[in-house]
Amino acid sequence: MTEETEGRAGVTRVEAYSDAVIAIVVTIMVLEMHAPEAPGWGHLLHLWPIFVSYALSFAYVSIYWVNHHRLFHHATRVTNGLLWSNITLIFTLSLIPFGTAYLGEQIFSRDATLVYMGIMLLPSFAYMWLQRTIRRTGSQTGESRAYHRLALRKGAAATAVYVTGIALSFVSPALGLACAALVAIFWCLPASALDHLFER
Repeated sequence: MTEETEGRAGVTRVEAYSDAVIAIVVTIMVLEMHAPEAPGWGHLLHLWPIFVSYALSFAYVSIYWVNHHRLFHHATRVTNGLLWSNITLIFTLSLIPFGTAYLGEQIFSRDATLVYMGIMLLPSFAYMWLQRTIRRTGSQTGESRAYHRLALRKGAAATAVYVTGIALSFVSPALGLACAALVAIFWCLPASALDHLFER
């Protein structure tokens, strides 16, 4: 089977594989949240850093899943570039459970925050590679071009905020994580006037 004959069936298979891996990533993250052995609210509240890091990571993984699903709507065939850029994205996402566990266990220390922020930045570069591949080889309709234009500009802006967060983490881990949370909110918001800024 070649790139020319595989078509949408091949694209659907790649997307299904990605969905399965992302589901495993989320499962691993939640399995890292061990319940306290001792009874009492005090022991449960002691786990708040682990829960906060999990919630932030869950939001990020969900954002990637939603955008991956929307992006693949514009893919029309499987190419070597699509396969390898998608595999790279999946690999970077598979690192998130480690960064999440490390951040929670180290209670947002500076080093743990930098490791976490670095790991969370990697998927953005892989996703940009994947999107540029689909933009070049996928649907070329006006709707697709508008989607890519908006998503690429919005993604670049979000990445800039995230890189700023990494720099601020050297000053204060809280500031770095605040930038990460801001990016998550930025992507989770429904279509708004903010999105129109990236359509021009």
